[in-house]
Amino acid sequence: MITTRSLLLSIAIAAFGLIGVALYLQHGLDMLPCPLCVIQRYLFIAIGVCALIGAYVGKPKPLAPVGLGLLAALGGLGTAGKHLWVLAHPGLSCGIDPMETMLNKIPTATYLPFLFQADGLCEDALAPWFGLSIPQWSFLWFALCTLALAWVLIRRVRA
Repeated sequence: MITTRSLLLSIAIAAFGLIGVALYLQHGLDMLPCPLCVIQRYLFIAIGVCALIGAYVGKPKPLAPVGLGLLAALGGLGTAGKHLWVLAHPGLSCGIDPMETMLNKIPTATYLPFLFQADGLCEDALAPWFGLSIPQWSFLWFALCTLALAWVLIRRVRA
């Protein structure tokens, strides 16, 4: 049976690996991230950090970090769902708007623009990658993280 620590470490590796994929898509394939993509990056990083903390808190119930990771995963589901909704309604855009301006003024965006600068348009995310669009992949990974983190919490509460 899989241990809680190995599951949390797997979640962290997946979350940080997805950030690596996002950086490859941005810098290797010139797919600029839109504001919703940048928010999803923040949430994947939050999931990864919370999962790492939860893995190394120790045996006595890592409920707080896992719970925060679960909240980030649920927020990611909402953000990716909003991204998919914007793509399904072509007249709408999340392009140049107050959200982009706000995101680009956050200190992490000014100090790490290669990772957190929102310069793209949501409509550009339609190019399929292994059959799914980037927001569909993101939604899928947030759903997997949500299920795994919820399972860890349920298992820990019962123990």
